[in-house]
Amino acid sequence: MTIIYLTKQHHTLIVPQSSLFPLLLMGLLTGVGMLVGWQGLAILDPTFVAFLKRFEPVLVILLSLFYLKERLFVGEIVSIILIAFGGVWSAFGRWEVIGEGVILIMFASLATALQLFIAKTNIQNVSPLILVFYRMSIATCAIALWTIFSGGVNFNIESRYWGVTLLGAFLGPCLSFLCTFNSYRYWELSRSTIVLMLQPLFALVLAVVFLQQFPTSQELMGGIIILIGSVSFVWQYFLQKTS
Repeated sequence: MTIIYLTKQHHTLIVPQSSLFPLLLMGLLTGVGMLVGWQGLAILDPTFVAFLKRFEPVLVILLSLFYLKERLFVGEIVSIILIAFGGVWSAFGRWEVIGEGVILIMFASLATALQLFIAKTNIQNVSPLILVFYRMSIATCAIALWTIFSGGVNFNIESRYWGVTLLGAFLGPCLSFLCTFNSYRYWELSRSTIVLMLQPLFALVLAVVFLQQFPTSQELMGGIIILIGSVSFVWQYFLQKTS
């Protein structure tokens, strides 16, 4: 809200009636995605999670193709099969250990993909900052209600965790999505998606430097296969749009 008033966008808080349900749905999906995503992150290596979440851009494009009633080409289908193979490779022989985490992250990825698709289809009617504001406000209420009714309320934590939580809340759900939504005003979906593919590289470096965590060779190989398949899929979609 502070950023909205500083940028003098408070007059845009009243959104078109046609955008009310999409904003409500986006907020609820954000809350659900956060809850299951954090549970999955508690089970899996952060770099492996970043590789798995490369499904998100592919899911966004698939939703867009479905919405526009466009068909998939053979090369795109091959890329999807490659992505699935990378996921199976990563979990092969270890499903009992990481299976729950993989399912949770995939569910969170679907929730995020739906959010990005909703944002793309409403970006001309609602400014990116207002989209982020309603997205986070509704998600915060949803998570708070879930926490209260599930009996998970606990404020008895160390002060340093409050700082980490507030910083993470600003960088992740707020700043990152604000930049992503803004990119939709200048770039088509496919071009923005290609840039999002770089996330695992940043996650890998940060995990090694700050957490001293490195994915297993099996996770790394499966993640690379997922990344190759995802980049191939998005690049083919981008070339089709530009041609």
